Amino acid sequence: MPRRIYIFDTTLRDGEQSPGVSLMQHEKLEIARQLARLGVDVIEAGFPIASPGEAEAVKLIAEQVGTADGPVIAGLARAVKQDIDVAGEALKPAKKKRIHTFIATSDIHMQYKLKMTREQVLDAAINAVKWARNYTDDVEFSAEDATRSDPEFLCQVFEAAIDAGATTINIPDTVGYALPHEFGQLVRTVIERVPNIHKVQFISVHCHNDLGLAVANSLAGIMAGANQVECTINGIGERAGNTSLEEVVMAIYCRHQVLDCYTNIRHDQIIRTSRLVSDLTGMPVQPNKAIVGANAFRHESGIHQHGVLSNPLTYEIIDPKVVGLPGSGIVLGKHSGRHALEAKLKELGYQLTKEQLNEVFKRFKELADRKKYITDADLESLVADTVHAVPADEVVYHLDYMHVVSGKGTVPTATVRIRKDGNELLASETGVGPIDAVYRTIAKLVEEPHRLVDFQVRSVGPGTDAVADVVVRVEDEQGNIFIGHGISPDTIEAATKAYLQAINRLAYYHRRRIPAPQRGGEV
Repeated sequence: MPRRIYIFDTTLRDGEQSPGVSLMQHEKLEIARQLARLGVDVIEAGFPIASPGEAEAVKLIAEQVGTADGPVIAGLARAVKQDIDVAGEALKPAKKKRIHTFIATSDIHMQYKLKMTREQVLDAAINAVKWARNYTDDVEFSAEDATRSDPEFLCQVFEAAIDAGATTINIPDTVGYALPHEFGQLVRTVIERVPNIHKVQFISVHCHNDLGLAVANSLAGIMAGANQVECTINGIGERAGNTSLEEVVMAIYCRHQVLDCYTNIRHDQIIRTSRLVSDLTGMPVQPNKAIVGANAFRHESGIHQHGVLSNPLTYEIIDPKVVGLPGSGIVLGKHSGRHALEAKLKELGYQLTKEQLNEVFKRFKELADRKKYITDADLESLVADTVHAVPADEVVYHLDYMHVVSGKGTVPTATVRIRKDGNELLASETGVGPIDAVYRTIAKLVEEPHRLVDFQVRSVGPGTDAVADVVVRVEDEQGNIFIGHGISPDTIEAATKAYLQAINRLAYYHRRRIPAPQRGGEV
């Protein structure tokens, strides 16, 4: 009989540790709700000890998503009583809760990071699991850097953690070091050598992608006997990222006869979830990304096109509709109405409120006046730029006017007029290029101390009328990162919108005194 594989999603914890990613509480909650719709079994909502804001976000998710018929809500904690206490309090509102505690077991981590002996690590693991049991019967124990640990000691720690009350043991490839056959063998070793392994409900694997092997290693772990996979949407995460949820889930779906297992993931929600995470984190999905990339189901070669038209199975191992991609070919332009736009957005996986639809429709019409055809990618960028912006009544800085002079033999100069609290602010500055000139001018006008830390621009769609999608990240004096989106056929205009949106998010954050999003630990 096929085994069920449980999906443990750590997008909100390990995924948020991606460089440049910093989610606000309401954004975390929006992602958590979508993860519940997707059908994940466990949502690791965060690392509560990291900051009061992080603890509050975990509590909010526990309250609103951790329902009796919803997923398990987990919180990460080092093998330290204070960490566990904070996690336990944050998770209290959830109907189903899990404390995920961890400590490193490799010699290199014990010597250089923990400065602890094996005996001390063993005691810390036991004490952490026992303490976590004061808050919940569902306790997961992870041996950080398991793949570089002495297998004998690793098994000893797992045995002790299970005796102490752990109901899940997790085998992480923390630095993405293992090859698939090595990782599979490690999982088998743990299953064979830990005498009380039958007492746990889940044997979990948590793989990183430093060598591009996270999905392969996770599948090797499943084939060796693991029944829980820890992963993230779009594979985001620290360094090269984590196991990609959509890839491992669809590998199980496509090759279920070989793997002899299944998940309870709602496959038609995959695309929608991917886009939401990409929009809110400001991390674009690479076009050739498996399952969710823009090119994942596109065929350029004439031979391929002929084959697909004759029978899709010739070159498509997955029906695009299975993962939530539309099957119709509605083309939108300046003559398209609200109904057509709404229908197209629903096909793309977006469920907008009436107010959001009105705003997107307004922006759509503005864009349609400047472009002959509006592509799916245009719409995705438009939604990201509109829906996830600062609420209209909370915007501090409004762009009224911008004029840029640039060209060969000309010093790039920008003149910008901004409205703030009914007052007009006007300034001009020069720069090394037109966008630099605009940004210098805006920085001169706004009152919010900040630093530009990242600037990305990409072309959305083909042709000279393609929309420019700009993502910027700015940092405040406390090190918090704020993302801004801007789209326009005019790259300078898109860059200006993105920069102002980021600054407005920063201003909104500080004026509402929203607890700071901060990073957590590593597993």
